[in-house]
Amino acid sequence: MSDAVFYVVATPIGNLGDLTPRAVDVLQSVALIAAEDTRHSGRLMAHFNIKTPMISVHDHNERQRLQTILDKLAAGDSIALISDAGTPLISDPGFIVVRGVREAGYKVVPVPGCCAVITAMCASGLPTDRFMFEGFLPAKRSGRQQKLSEILAETRTVIYYESTHRILDSLQDMIEVLGADRYVVLARELTKTFETIHGDKVEALLEWVKQDANQQKGEFVVLIQGVEVQEEEGLSVETLKVLGILLEELPVKQAAALAAKITGEKKNALYQEALSRK
Repeated sequence: MSDAVFYVVATPIGNLGDLTPRAVDVLQSVALIAAEDTRHSGRLMAHFNIKTPMISVHDHNERQRLQTILDKLAAGDSIALISDAGTPLISDPGFIVVRGVREAGYKVVPVPGCCAVITAMCASGLPTDRFMFEGFLPAKRSGRQQKLSEILAETRTVIYYESTHRILDSLQDMIEVLGADRYVVLARELTKTFETIHGDKVEALLEWVKQDANQQKGEFVVLIQGVEVQEEEGLSVETLKVLGILLEELPVKQAAALAAKITGEKKNALYQEALSRK
């Protein structure tokens, strides 16, 4: 087995000063860099005077490139994997290659650095002890609303990526599905010149974004506060009976909502009870 190493190297998400000295050393020392977009990464390499050859590894050629990478490793050549920005594999290609390299018995070494999810979360003011990252929301309204309905009773901080073309629609869907009072933080253009991190109840947040066209541009991390866990007495026998009857005829979300209207109990408590019965 070759002593070659496959490095997974994090690159800046905006500010070039965030590339670590270790990452520079690795990118200069390897025989080949596997980049998501060689033209995009070429600018980063030029800035740091890194002259290592590059090949493209992206969503459409990842399986085909794996054999080329394994052949290079077998010949004793170490390789670095990078994405366009941030830590590879986080909503970016690379999983197939990393799994293939590990299965072939080669050493995989992470070189940590920037990650938009973590960067946004640590400055959001939202709970960070438990969180879930869901990548990009679906492009179509129906798909977005379905995804958002799945986190209606989620107690963890929930994080999504969103594009400039869909940010207004996504915030509107959050109002409709999660309620106008759900607290949401937008982290936009992180580490770049026009970085913005702003949080508010989602209805007010949407109006704030609408009023400033500049806040509708760029790359977004959207962080949604989880449902607060309330220490409450259990639901009454009558409430549980109503919920049980409704669940025989309706989906969980609709049954919980209707039971809340009938009994006056909180919808989230009923939703969680309904989920436990399915």
